[in-house]
Amino acid sequence: MFLTITTTGTTDRPATDLGFLLHKHPDRAQQFSTAHGTAHVLYPEADAERCTAALLLEVDPVALVRRGQGKGRGGAPDAALGRYVNDRPYAASSLLAVALRSVFASAMKGQCVARPELVGRPIPLRIEVPVLPARGGAALVERLFRPLGWSVLAEPLPLDERFPEWGDSRYVRLVLEGACELAVALRHLYVLLPVLDDAKHYWVAPDEVDKLLRAGEGWLEHHPEQRLIVGRYLARRRSLTREAMARLELERLAEADDAAVEEIDNAVDEEVDTEEKPVPLAARRREAVLGVLRSTGAARVLDLGCGQGQLIGALLKEGQFTEIVGMDVSMRALQEARRRLRLDRMPERQSRRVWLVQGSLAYTDSRLKGFDAAVLSEVVEHVDPERLPALEYAVFGVASPRTVVVTTPNVEYNVRWESLPAGRVRHADHRFEWTRDEFRRWAGEVAARHGYAVTFGPVGPEDPEVGPPTQLACFVREGGEEGGKGGEGTNGSNGVGVGVGGSGGWGWGEGVGGVADGMADGGHNGDIRDGRGIEVGGGDSGPGDSVSSASSASSASAVSAVSAVSAVSSGSGKEVAA
Repeated sequence: MFLTITTTGTTDRPATDLGFLLHKHPDRAQQFSTAHGTAHVLYPEADAERCTAALLLEVDPVALVRRGQGKGRGGAPDAALGRYVNDRPYAASSLLAVALRSVFASAMKGQCVARPELVGRPIPLRIEVPVLPARGGAALVERLFRPLGWSVLAEPLPLDERFPEWGDSRYVRLVLEGACELAVALRHLYVLLPVLDDAKHYWVAPDEVDKLLRAGEGWLEHHPEQRLIVGRYLARRRSLTREAMARLELERLAEADDAAVEEIDNAVDEEVDTEEKPVPLAARRREAVLGVLRSTGAARVLDLGCGQGQLIGALLKEGQFTEIVGMDVSMRALQEARRRLRLDRMPERQSRRVWLVQGSLAYTDSRLKGFDAAVLSEVVEHVDPERLPALEYAVFGVASPRTVVVTTPNVEYNVRWESLPAGRVRHADHRFEWTRDEFRRWAGEVAARHGYAVTFGPVGPEDPEVGPPTQLACFVREGGEEGGKGGEGTNGSNGVGVGVGGSGGWGWGEGVGGVADGMADGGHNGDIRDGRGIEVGGGDSGPGDSVSSASSASSASAVSAVSAVSAVSSGSGKEVAA
């Protein structure tokens, strides 16, 4: 995929000023990573009289398919071969438009810090695109570019030069010539290349309207083919097309009246509605989970039962979390998460941080090993009670992250939901909902069996009678980074494994299939615990205490985090169920 921009100059105004406008030095060949390949910028010629900048985009078709998941041209699920063998690496399309915006971002905005006097000055330009898909042929190319002041050459390319009787293809060789500001010329290309191709390689979301209007400012509102441009650019999504056309009409009316758009569109007074909006319980829950994860210093995080990816989106906003894996049993939920997170349009550096996988917590999965933290947010209540031991073993026994955060509804609080009939659970798919005592009992037993310390905290305002709407448990593995692993046992025999804990203690685990209890010594105060993690030489644990004492700094930080969550979540702000 190739595009060149050429300008001419004089001794007083050398053509090499193009390098200042593009923010790319003519003496260097540069390359940039994009979401679907590599973009190269080079200058085949650069002197005072003539300067040419070339953008070469190398597209990785396999990466395009894996990230796009069938979106865009050539990506139909029933055309498996067509997803890999197509024209996308060679013909200018939305891929090239996105590369223009990424590589020449400052130039497209009309910014030039080094030579600000060059901005806003029309310069002679010649733009060449060797292979451009044009659904509508050369005539449509003329109709789109000529009203913008360009001299247009759209030369149809034959299907095969050896067989002229086959006729022309739908591709043209495009040459544009004219005097124009460079920023405006780049915006013309950014909008009209995918319009001519009539396809996009990524999901067209509502924010595409803003992108179109920003790039089309100053020319789109008066273009005779405005409706065609808007419809094709927005992938013929009717709601988005209507919104864009209405906003363009507002801009036209504002220009006609020599007024600001805000003065024309003033029927709604945004300051009238000043009532405090209720905070959704789901938002409180995400913030509580984030608070715990921040305090533990976790970098690699599992979101188990990630659903539509709301927590993943929040994690991506914080640089602390360098690797995020979302797992769900529902492929439909994963596809919706991919769409909501806009993975197909995410910068490559950002997209490397997240991975979505399909899997079930009823089975062990080696992909889940080695992570700092795992989150089960509103997950356990969707599991049949008889399958909870399998989930427990898969997460705490095999994956064994340093920290596990679990949230689940507090059934006692259900009486406070006016819209929830008595005796009903909050969601039709909930297999059960626990009281506070039931949740603490389950969490305590899990922590004891697998060598974790557990602390509890509320999410949402705490009712003095029935407690908070959501309850949170934070499990932190004892004995440092890696406790002892259990040896294998067969036919009820004992299996014993020994490992050195990060704080100098020895860890003993119960073997797979073993029936006898192992012993765990966290290496602090000489306490001895049996295989269930219950203290033998230490003090008893009260109903409000952790089941076992934390022996690492991460345990202490997690306790502080849960305390902080309790303080924040029990505020008096309004809330709504989610």
